[in-house]
Amino acid sequence: MTNKRVYLNAFDMNCAGHQSPGLWTHKDDQSSTYKDAEYWTHLAKVLEKGKFDAIFLADVLGTYDVYQGSRDAAVRQGVQVPVNDPAFVVPIMAQVTKHLGFGLTASTSYEHPYVFARRISTLDHLTKGRIGWNIVTSYLNSAAVNIGLDQQISHDERYEIADEYLEVVYKLWEGSWEDDAVVLDKEKRLYADPEKVHDIEHEGKFFKVPGAHLCEPSPQRTPVIFQAGASARGRKFAAEHAELVFISVPTTEAGKVVVQKLRKEAEVIGRDRHEIKVLSLITPIIGRTQEEAEVKYREYQEHASYEGALALFGGWSGIDFAGLEPDQKIEYVKNDAIQSIVETFTNIDSTKDWTVDEIAKYVGVGGMGQVAVGTPEKVADLMEEWIVETGVDGFNIAYAVTPGTFEEFVEHVVPILQERGLVRKEYEEGTFRNNLFGYDQLPDHHIGRQYRAVNQ
Repeated sequence: MTNKRVYLNAFDMNCAGHQSPGLWTHKDDQSSTYKDAEYWTHLAKVLEKGKFDAIFLADVLGTYDVYQGSRDAAVRQGVQVPVNDPAFVVPIMAQVTKHLGFGLTASTSYEHPYVFARRISTLDHLTKGRIGWNIVTSYLNSAAVNIGLDQQISHDERYEIADEYLEVVYKLWEGSWEDDAVVLDKEKRLYADPEKVHDIEHEGKFFKVPGAHLCEPSPQRTPVIFQAGASARGRKFAAEHAELVFISVPTTEAGKVVVQKLRKEAEVIGRDRHEIKVLSLITPIIGRTQEEAEVKYREYQEHASYEGALALFGGWSGIDFAGLEPDQKIEYVKNDAIQSIVETFTNIDSTKDWTVDEIAKYVGVGGMGQVAVGTPEKVADLMEEWIVETGVDGFNIAYAVTPGTFEEFVEHVVPILQERGLVRKEYEEGTFRNNLFGYDQLPDHHIGRQYRAVNQ
């Protein structure tokens, strides 16, 4: 049905449960071992065996405390809390792989760009150019108040900060050090040429960074840019900066609308509409027969946490569903959380009206994305259909239980996709960006390249 390459990312988080609240109770789930290096090294090996492009590491800096006005439900059900820093598992996984990319989530709202730029360059060096950055602006009010703010920064102002944040890090990564600044001449005792290291002299509305980047250029300079904002303001930001965009939608109709809006936004600013690769969230539930897969899915649903799902969705949407009846239909409410979440369940897909109960049960296994239940062939067929119907370029694979979901997908579905010519059988040599697009650093027309030093 399609002959274009399908991009595959694994979707995980340095916590238990991630997108399926409550499934940490399942006997086959090992997500509670996220604290152990062995969990991450095993997963990385599985994904590289399956020729995954990357593992995408989600993150949050607060707790989900919208539901019932308290974090208790999230803590009780293990809803993305406790949660560890995702950056530190990257070098661990890089040590046991050669090609797998790493998409690291980090917020532009709460970490200074000068410090962050060094962290990313360090990881890009240590992984030999396999780092991506998932840019988020942070949606939890609990994060804002614990950082020291009175309340969450408004949705659109967070994107204003992000725009300037990107300008700063582009200047540091692309323009501060020339390609040949590091000389390493032992006889002349010259490590780097000061004439080829430049201050960025940035002074803007939110940041003042006068000096030079602390790191020499890494293999990619700028990491592969990931982004997941699907609101109007988020799409504008993605159209300007993103190379990979993740979407989380429950139906093909909603997916089609989101993809079309994003591609149109890219065209408006002069980028090729297909230059940005869009990956959709999907959770595969695989069985040797259709009946076996459906039995497995029902078993997973029995382990899902109803209050955990409402705590998770409440944090995403900014809406407390505790006072609503289970059969009450949800309506669009604009606030400073993830605006596209409620829009997806209300305004985008006119074919479906969602109730509180339906959302809680849907989110319980696989979060906001599609759940593909069936034999390996059926799952592969559903993925192809999703690509044809929505126009997405690939998938963000979430787990129901880990590492089992990933192991089954690699063992049984990836070979089918490879036989159909949709997933590569071998990696390209080089950086993460080269494996994705065929070049190591940002292309000349990308907005980040305008900050390169004049003589580079």
